[in-house]
Amino acid sequence: MSQVEESIEVHVPVRTAYNQWTQFETFPQFMEGVERIEQRTDTLTHWVTQVNGAAREFDAEITEQIPDERVAWTTVGGEARQAGVVTFHRIDDTTTKVMLQMDFEPDGLTETVGDKLGFVKRQVTGDLKRFKSFMESRGAETGAWRGQV
Repeated sequence: MSQVEESIEVHVPVRTAYNQWTQFETFPQFMEGVERIEQRTDTLTHWVTQVNGAAREFDAEITEQIPDERVAWTTVGGEARQAGVVTFHRIDDTTTKVMLQMDFEPDGLTETVGDKLGFVKRQVTGDLKRFKSFMESRGAETGAWRGQV
């Protein structure tokens, strides 16, 4: 099992950053390699990804969700094994630190080598930078789910 931890400061309030993160179907707009996410229930999402020519489909279950604080998940079926949590930390009224921690199991030689070379860490860093740009250019979320799991 490999791990990655990354964080970024986003110039929007905590509520805005959290609300956007609950809109999983918008992830392809800022997450490289994510082609589609379907929200199947309040706690189940279906992912379709394409990373370096490797197509994957899997389901992820939200295991914990606390508004304005955290969203945790784990994969429950399909071609990827991972678990993680994203947390939201108020810096001030207009700035939020978004921290992502993820455990994942590389599949096969290519993914293992890519992991050792830091590919996943660079991808997560890029995804968080694109999330920051997405949020700061909009200034508002595209929707929200304020339920608790």
